[in-house]
Amino acid sequence: MLTEIMPCSLPVCSIESACTAEWIDEATSVAPLLSVPAVTKRVKRLEENGVIQGITARVNSYKLGYQVNALMGITVAQPAKAKFAKVLEGIPEVLECYHVTGADSFVMKLVAKDIAHLEQLIARINLYGETRTSIVMSTTIALRPLLKPAAAQANRSRRSSGSS
Repeated sequence: MLTEIMPCSLPVCSIESACTAEWIDEATSVAPLLSVPAVTKRVKRLEENGVIQGITARVNSYKLGYQVNALMGITVAQPAKAKFAKVLEGIPEVLECYHVTGADSFVMKLVAKDIAHLEQLIARINLYGETRTSIVMSTTIALRPLLKPAAAQANRSRRSSGSS
C-alpha cells in the first residue's frame, strides 16, 4: 500500500504538525514526478488509512544536552504494571517503552544528561522492580523507513545479488 501511494521515502515533517508547504516542496523535489497537490493527497490518504500514524522530527538528543542513551529492562509484578506505566508517562527521559515477553515485563529507551542523571533515573524506576540497564555506545542501525514485507525482501535480494 505504501509504495503504491508513495513511491519513495520523503523527508520528515515538523514535530506533531501538518505537512508544511516547505516540506511538500522538498518532497516533490525528491520525487519530481509528483506535484505538490499529488503529494498532499497521498500523504492525507496514508494518514486516513492509518499507514502514517503521525509525523515527527528526529531530534539529536546530544544537541539537547542528553549525553547518555540507555536501554532498560524491568520486571514488574502484575498488579503494579498499570501504575508503573502511569509513572513512566511522567518521566520525559523515557522516550519509548514496550510491554514484552521474556524475563522483562517492560523494555524502554531513555536519555540522561550524564551518568549521575542516569543513576537518578534508575533509582526512580527501580522502585517498581528489578532493572537491567545497558548504556548505548553507538547506533548500529538508526531509525529507518519501514518497507512493506515484499519490498524489504526485494531490497535484500538485490543487495545479495550485487546489483544496485
